[in-house]
Amino acid sequence: MDTIALKMEGICKHFPGVKALDRVDIEVRKGEILALLGENGAGKSTLMKVLAGVHQPDAGSIYINGSKAVIQGPRSSQALGISIIYQEFNLVPNLSVAENIFLGREPRRVRGVIDWKRLHQQAQAVMERVGLKHVSPKTLVSELGIAEQQLVEIAKAISYASEIIIMDEPTAVLNGEDAKQLLRIMLELKKQGMAIIFITHRLEEVEQIADRISVLRDGKYIGSANAGEVTRDDIVKMMVGRDITDLYPERNEKLGQPVLTVEHLTVKGELHDINLTVREGEILGIGGLMGSGSTQLSKALFGLYPNMQGTITVNGQTRIRSPREAIDAGIALVSDDRKGEGLVLIMSVFENLLLPSYRRISAGGTLMQRAKQTSIVEKWVDLLKIKVHDPAVEAGTLSGGNQQKVVLGKWLQMNPKVLILNEPTRGIDVGAKAEIYQLMKTLTEQGLAIVMISSEMPELLGMSHRIAVMHEGRITGEMPIQEATQEKIFLYATGGK
Repeated sequence: MDTIALKMEGICKHFPGVKALDRVDIEVRKGEILALLGENGAGKSTLMKVLAGVHQPDAGSIYINGSKAVIQGPRSSQALGISIIYQEFNLVPNLSVAENIFLGREPRRVRGVIDWKRLHQQAQAVMERVGLKHVSPKTLVSELGIAEQQLVEIAKAISYASEIIIMDEPTAVLNGEDAKQLLRIMLELKKQGMAIIFITHRLEEVEQIADRISVLRDGKYIGSANAGEVTRDDIVKMMVGRDITDLYPERNEKLGQPVLTVEHLTVKGELHDINLTVREGEILGIGGLMGSGSTQLSKALFGLYPNMQGTITVNGQTRIRSPREAIDAGIALVSDDRKGEGLVLIMSVFENLLLPSYRRISAGGTLMQRAKQTSIVEKWVDLLKIKVHDPAVEAGTLSGGNQQKVVLGKWLQMNPKVLILNEPTRGIDVGAKAEIYQLMKTLTEQGLAIVMISSEMPELLGMSHRIAVMHEGRITGEMPIQEATQEKIFLYATGGK
């Protein structure tokens, strides 16, 4: 624990109009888990991309095992024993696990022929280190679940003989049990002497496995502390620069008439006889484990399944059979996959915010009214506190939290009657969470009906008026918030009654 594996001193990085890193210092020791914390946009990912060789720093020094290092690119970083595991997996689905782990580095016989036996043996050895003993190296990655794919990424990192591993939100896409398994593997890698930098927004995970924390805010280094010597409130204050009390606001008490009514909704192989109602000003929480059908439900409510049976009605009149009908009826969907489904990353923030409303704000159906567009964009950038120096920049350049705000703004400027939020705060820091929760309360006070799908139990219990729980495409239980407990939710989520 005394040997410093990595030290970064005075790291600076500028992008056009943005000072992303301003003299940042961090260090991590061998056999240590360092939690790197901060709000979205604090500079965590930029700092790690400097370490991974993706970005070149404008100033500062990097030391590996006490020796000054110059990282000229990703290959240079890997040669120094550094591996980074991003939130978005970098795997080839139609190749096997073994091929993915050693892609471009396969053991070969004479004349360059791949030595398949040795490849599978080497893959098996590294797979066992990360708990993938039950998976064959010959299995296609496309046949694996999300949790197993995450472990393949870690196995790939270890295969480089890495001594420093960076994990960027590794549990963000995992359910509770899979996340616990990954944390256990991280502790095992720590025992093997690896230095691990762990980026997460889940403070309960920090408390469980981190040895130390380092905090960034607005591109600056705020400080470090031993994990056991600071409270969660201390960490939050370091991250956001202020106290956050009452993360979950008081619920809106004025519920109105039913807005969304779903009767006998069925999608072959996905959903079975779903019945639910959501009233004006109400938040209906939808819980369930991974694969429960909750994401399919969100898509069905938005009319994305052409062959669905049953009825979806808004205000008792409008029937939904397509996304266009859903939008026209006032239904908005914030997907759990903001990069793949919520945004067009190569388009600007300006264009993304206006995507659903082009038909509505066009003059004569063709000529766009630029002043009206600008007014809408400026309003939602301001209301949602989207950190962007110019709305003309590509949405893909924003932090995860600010991307999520763009998705929210895109739909809120349509003045919807029903808002479907699928994992609304996944991968978002605690400060942004508090802002989104307060926004949800404000929207319900204005009469908006919200369907909130969440895998985070505290979020379900903290924000919902009622909770419905799904298992294998069915609603297995429903309860008012006064009767809801974690134990009940988990029982229904596993198919119990």
